[in-house]
Amino acid sequence: MAEPALNAVVALRNEISPWLIILRVVPDGWSLPSFIPGQFGVLGLPGSAGRCALSEPEETPADPAKLIRRAYSIASSSRTREYIEFYVALVTTGALTPRLFALKIGDRVWLSPKITGIFTLEQVPAHKNVVLIATGTGLAPYMSMLTTHLVCGSPRRFAVLHGARHSWDLGYRSELMTLQHLCPNFIYTPVISRPQNEPVAWPGVTGYVQDLWNEGVIDKAWGFHPTPENTHVFLCGSPSMIEGTVEILGVEGFTEHSAKQPGQIHVERYW
Repeated sequence: MAEPALNAVVALRNEISPWLIILRVVPDGWSLPSFIPGQFGVLGLPGSAGRCALSEPEETPADPAKLIRRAYSIASSSRTREYIEFYVALVTTGALTPRLFALKIGDRVWLSPKITGIFTLEQVPAHKNVVLIATGTGLAPYMSMLTTHLVCGSPRRFAVLHGARHSWDLGYRSELMTLQHLCPNFIYTPVISRPQNEPVAWPGVTGYVQDLWNEGVIDKAWGFHPTPENTHVFLCGSPSMIEGTVEILGVEGFTEHSAKQPGQIHVERYW
C-alpha cells in the first residue's frame, strides 16, 4: 500500500530556542476537521526527509519511502480554522522531531485528517475552576484550551503553572503574561529549575513546578485554596512531575479522573 501524500504546508516556523519550535501547519486542498481543545493531531514525514544539524545520527536509517508519524497536542484554538499549531521539542536521537526541525516555511508535511484525545475540559463542570500544570511542551494543549474557553472577567478562574529548565524554554510566555494582564480571573506562574545558567538574573520563581501548589501560589492569587469541591487540575509533561503532583493532590482528597470513576485530576501521559 502506497504511503499517503504530504497533504499540508508549513505556514510558520517560530524558533523558541534551538530545541523548541512552534509549527503552524495548513492543509492543502482539504478542510481542517473540528476538534476539542486538548486533543492531538498526527504529523508525519518520510524517512528520506533531512534531519536538523543538532540531531544525532540514526542507529538504524529510516525507510526512505515510509512515513514516520507521531502524535502532538494541538496548541491553537479550535475556533481558528485556517491552521493547526504544534509546540515541539527536539529529541536529538528521535526519528521524527529532527526532521520536523529541518522544515522551513513552505515545506510540505503530512497531517492526519483525524484528531482525537480525551484530555479536554469536556468532563469539567462549567462552574469549576481550572488549574493547568505543565512542564516543557506539555503546555501545548493548555494554550488551545485557554484561547478557546477563557472568558476574561468571568467567575471561573484559570491558572497556568509552567515549569522548564531555563527561561528560554518557556514557550508562549509573552502570550500568557498578556492574558494575565488582561484577565483578572487568570494567573500565570512560570518556574525554572536551573537559574544558575541564566545569562541575566531570573526575577521569577525557581524550583520545580509541582512544588508551587504547596507554596500557596494559587492561594495568594485567588484568595482561597483550591479544593476538590471547587477546582479541577490538569497535568501534562514529565512523568516525575505528574506522579509527584498526583501524590500531593491525593493528600488533599483529589482523585484521578477515569471513564469509570470521575475525579478532579486529569492527566496526559505522553512520554
